[in-house]
Amino acid sequence: MHYTGQIAQRYLFSKKHISLISTLTFISIIGVTIGTALLIVVLSVLNGFFDVVQGYLLNYDPDLRVEAAGTSTFIQNQELTDQIESLPEVTLLSSYVEGKALLTNDGGENKVVEIRGVDTESFRQLIEIEQSIKSGLFDVSVRNRKPGLVINEQLRNELDLELGDEVALLSASAMRRTLTQITSPRLYRFEIRGSYELEQIGGGAQIFIDITAAQRLFKSRDAISGIDIKITDSELAQQIKPTLQSKIGPEYKVSSWYDLQKALYDVMYLEKWGAYAILMIIIIVAVLNIVGSLTMIVIQKRRDIGILITMGYSKSAIKSIFRKQGLYIGLIGCIFGGLLGLVLSWLQLKFHIIKLSTAFLIDAYPVQIQLMDVAIILLGSLFLCIAASWMPATRASEVQPANAIRYE
Repeated sequence: MHYTGQIAQRYLFSKKHISLISTLTFISIIGVTIGTALLIVVLSVLNGFFDVVQGYLLNYDPDLRVEAAGTSTFIQNQELTDQIESLPEVTLLSSYVEGKALLTNDGGENKVVEIRGVDTESFRQLIEIEQSIKSGLFDVSVRNRKPGLVINEQLRNELDLELGDEVALLSASAMRRTLTQITSPRLYRFEIRGSYELEQIGGGAQIFIDITAAQRLFKSRDAISGIDIKITDSELAQQIKPTLQSKIGPEYKVSSWYDLQKALYDVMYLEKWGAYAILMIIIIVAVLNIVGSLTMIVIQKRRDIGILITMGYSKSAIKSIFRKQGLYIGLIGCIFGGLLGLVLSWLQLKFHIIKLSTAFLIDAYPVQIQLMDVAIILLGSLFLCIAASWMPATRASEVQPANAIRYE
């Protein structure tokens, strides 16, 4: 029976004296430990930022969205609604009309703004806008023959508007007709009923009006721009998307919350795995130390290797001794590095040790520990350590026992 494991441990962790080999082995373990811990901490922080950004974006973005495939608007029909609602995960539908318009007020200041016409009841359930109302009410209904409008708080301050003020909206299509035809544009007047404040990652602030008023403003009659869909769990959106697409056909386009902000999410994933690749360099440096220390062990133990071969140890057994040394270094570094990384991540998650400046949307670095990421880091580090032992193990198996014993 070959005691390759015991021999590997004795070569690595001999207590007789501290040599250059044992120092290099210790440095290798420290390098793997630090690299593994840093990878876990950095990836957990990047996961935390992804979670924060996703949370803010989902304040606006639905879980799924249905739009026309070839045009900007389409006519909503009962058959389409029934097909969408046939999915058991769907809990809410909210139609909308959107477009750009020129906003003018009595002060003479004009500004191009994003208009979104919504169905009040379903929209409130979709993004819980009531919690973000800064002043007034979310009221876009018609009162005293005046339709209501809800404006972004920052935009309201910028235009120096107050609750109860009247503003006029002019759609882009109406402005084009004014330039091409000898007609005066029709302005639609609205009363400011409330202002809201939602943290936004990207895009311009929107102004909300009633969906019927938006259809009149944009001359879309009974057409809508799309249907926002809320489901039981946002994480199921990517799974449900192809099923819904097959149900409603190619004349419609289905987008998940990820698709709506795909460029931003892709950049964040690229940053995450780019950081993984860069920080793996620390482990690669430690791996080079493993190659050096194991090569020196092979040189130092040539006589022992020769004796083992004459005792009947095969080439594969000799290789196993040195590969197990790489495995042991990797296991020790991964265990201590994994524990250190998880502890540091947990401390930041629990106590918010490292703070951010007040200019950020959050007060401390966010952390989200994902077990899959931890597994990928540990397996990647362990694989590199085992791979580092391949060359020294091959060199050890090629030792000629007669020459090794004769000249030692």
